[in-house]
Amino acid sequence: MKKILFTIIMCMTLNFNANAMENLAPNSKSAILLETSTGKVLFENNSDEKLAPASMTKIMSMLLIMEKIDKEKISFEDDVKISQNAADMGGSQIFLEAGETYKVKDLLKGIAVASGNDAVVAMAEYTAGSVDEFVKMMNDKAKQLGLKNTVFKNPHGLDTEGHYSTARDMATIALELLKHERILEFTSIYEDYLKKNDGSSTWLVNTNKLVRFYDGVDGLKTGFTSTAKYCVTTTAKKKNMRLLSVVMGVDTSDLRSKDTTNMLNYGFNNYKIEMVMPKDKILGNVKVLKGKDNNVNLVLLKDSTILKKINEKEEDYTVKIKIKEVEAPVKKGQVVGKAEIVDKEGKIISEEDVTVTKDIKKADFFDYVKKNYKTITMGI
Repeated sequence: MKKILFTIIMCMTLNFNANAMENLAPNSKSAILLETSTGKVLFENNSDEKLAPASMTKIMSMLLIMEKIDKEKISFEDDVKISQNAADMGGSQIFLEAGETYKVKDLLKGIAVASGNDAVVAMAEYTAGSVDEFVKMMNDKAKQLGLKNTVFKNPHGLDTEGHYSTARDMATIALELLKHERILEFTSIYEDYLKKNDGSSTWLVNTNKLVRFYDGVDGLKTGFTSTAKYCVTTTAKKKNMRLLSVVMGVDTSDLRSKDTTNMLNYGFNNYKIEMVMPKDKILGNVKVLKGKDNNVNLVLLKDSTILKKINEKEEDYTVKIKIKEVEAPVKKGQVVGKAEIVDKEGKIISEEDVTVTKDIKKADFFDYVKKNYKTITMGI
């Protein structure tokens, strides 16, 4: 059985470049493959080249929508009235008409499955008040994520001068979107129907054929314009490992799928995820200053995993927890320290956030009275 040692010290991801190898995406101008829990890059080729992202732009649009939903600023059940501006959008669409009303969940499905430009404009207007303001939010989020090679001019990805991104940046945005796991309920749909206001239905079929034809694929977004050519950001999960790939600038949709399949096969056939520690494993406890409770247990904010080659054996690790004083109020999920995962040679192989197992409120006057009473009683 694997041994794990713990050390608490009072007081993110590693970058990895694959060794030179065969080009797994020879038909793509730019490509990248990574494992999502560690962020480790398994393959890349021209991954920082600025290219038109076409409808992969909608990954950022969906991220902003999901953030609003998770923060309860909007709801899946909200009604959205379609503007003339949204209805007039060209390119791929789900044929919305001005004056119609749809639920947020229906429009999100139209974006994720059928790449509806009309649907994403409607959601941009609903989410931010205007398309211009939504685009500002997109670029603000790109800066927040540290993206230096991405500029958005619209929420849909139709060719516009100065609208560009890179395979690496698109992967970063996709990783952020995957934190909102419910998006996969939409991106994993291969075909469905949108019920129209007049009682008719519009057939929605996923533009990413790998959702149907590659085991484990459940997202995320394709793209095509005459400038961008064919591109796709794809994620797939097998067992406990999730991969994410991006290809850009491919001549045909078949070659787009071929390059993506090559990369996914390489990842799943050559790598595995080793669990170092699950997030519910108690690491120890720490004193809480000015809290209703004097102590609280510590856990990792997320599972600690390590990406390894298929034939590598499991190892023993030491977990060193570095934490400053914890002062109330403190909430479950709040980062209170770091955990260093150290191998048997003393090398730090990853660093994880540490949180507490429950909320601790700040002690009030009566709490201090109770604590002092107990201290006095125990001293008698």
